[in-house]
Amino acid sequence: MKKLTAFYLVLFSFCVLGTAAIAQSPQMLKRTTTKSDRLDFGVGGTVAVVGAPKGSIRIEGWSNREIEITAEIGIEGASEADLDRLSKVIGFSLEESAGRTGIISVGTNDKKYLKRVDKSFPKALLNNPYRIDYVIKVPRYTDLQIDGGVGDLAITGVEGAMKINYLDTHARLDLVGGGLIAVFGKGDVEINVPTRSWRGRFADVQLASGSMLLNLPTGLNADLDATILRTGKIENGFTEFKPRVRKQEFTDTSIVAKSGTGGISLKFSVGDGTMKIVQDRKPS
Repeated sequence: MKKLTAFYLVLFSFCVLGTAAIAQSPQMLKRTTTKSDRLDFGVGGTVAVVGAPKGSIRIEGWSNREIEITAEIGIEGASEADLDRLSKVIGFSLEESAGRTGIISVGTNDKKYLKRVDKSFPKALLNNPYRIDYVIKVPRYTDLQIDGGVGDLAITGVEGAMKINYLDTHARLDLVGGGLIAVFGKGDVEINVPTRSWRGRFADVQLASGSMLLNLPTGLNADLDATILRTGKIENGFTEFKPRVRKQEFTDTSIVAKSGTGGISLKFSVGDGTMKIVQDRKPS
């Protein structure tokens, strides 16, 4: 009984100390602002987006010959003065040239940028968390280059060549046409090919760790290579695949197949995780 009483006394002491520590820690203030811009942009150009270390990127194709950028910027600080200081250096800048526009996230993670815009920026604020969430509208026929950190990614209604690098994401890509090269570190990736008349030239998507969902339409003409590189399995629900190499059977980790008359090259690989291939599944 004495040992049990001593145990409860020690546990109570830890609870009291923990509560006191929480009470003494400063409460971080949060501020959310919106920054937007709009500029003329012709069909067939390239839009390059460099995302923040944390934040989502959503890109939508539309009929206007313009780029519209809306960025929701969230910052945290111990005081209103800190928030004011942070808000002056966190956001995005534009790099404009003939046929190309760069949307570049800027913030406390870029020391060279800070030296240029605020040489006396306090070191104590360098690690304050922030995020930038983008919604970007571009002409339908636009090439894209996207580099992202941690956050969601969505692309809809864009027909062009796409090159994507993302560290950690839940991504959904609705393909219209053009070509796609994408490398993801980890997360969940959903690729939707909406119709059998997809005007794409190729797709090559690599995911190091996580799950990949491929939604393919009935009647698609394509050559497919699906691979699990290390651990995991492929769940194949597409009934129209035939072995591209005679007598080479499909396995849980490798599918080399042709659908319809073949032609379009589709390559998908997952390092560690799962790949699910479904037929005529409506996008979620």
